[in-house]
Amino acid sequence: MRGSRWSFVLFIGLFFCYLVLPRGAIGETYPLSVRYEPLKGKEFPSLQQRIGPHLGLALFKDGRVDPSRIGVHVSLGGVPTYFKSEPFPLEKALTDSLSGFLSRSGIKTLPLSSWDGSTEILRTLETDSVLMVEIKQFWTEGKADLFRTRSKTSIGLLIHLGVKKEGKVFSKNVELEKEVTVARLTPGRLEKMINQMLSDIFDAYFSNPY
Repeated sequence: MRGSRWSFVLFIGLFFCYLVLPRGAIGETYPLSVRYEPLKGKEFPSLQQRIGPHLGLALFKDGRVDPSRIGVHVSLGGVPTYFKSEPFPLEKALTDSLSGFLSRSGIKTLPLSSWDGSTEILRTLETDSVLMVEIKQFWTEGKADLFRTRSKTSIGLLIHLGVKKEGKVFSKNVELEKEVTVARLTPGRLEKMINQMLSDIFDAYFSNPY
């Protein structure tokens, strides 16, 4: 009888772990495919006219305290599971996805080794404009309860756009935060939510870059 009771307790414990932990081994770091894709049907008819057919992509900067991770999930037992971006590091993931989007939009991108954000350099560039993104915040934190997981995702970006024909640098600080409560915070669900937030941010930005 005692053995059956302990078997039942063990089964209940394993069942709760299944409910509140991401699928996979405990304590691992999961890669999440971080990418920007416009929302279905979203178009930017004036984008090329405003920034020109040739855009320089300066090195993106990650100013977070821990640039190696983009989130953590803490299980009911207090065990952390971390998440990182794919591609890695995060600035590469953003650069690659934005470059792909711009190319599909008819805008040729050219990597720039450096840009200090000043207007003086604009007239010396071979491109019509230059884009740089500073990552101020990019983090998801999930905490498991008995039957649910609460998570909070915060993204903060400082986007600089230098436009040669305007002779100006336009900077926009964008911040977005989302809180959800789900039965299980799976890596797939988290990946979808992060990319949805990126779509909201960059759809709004490219609709009105300055």
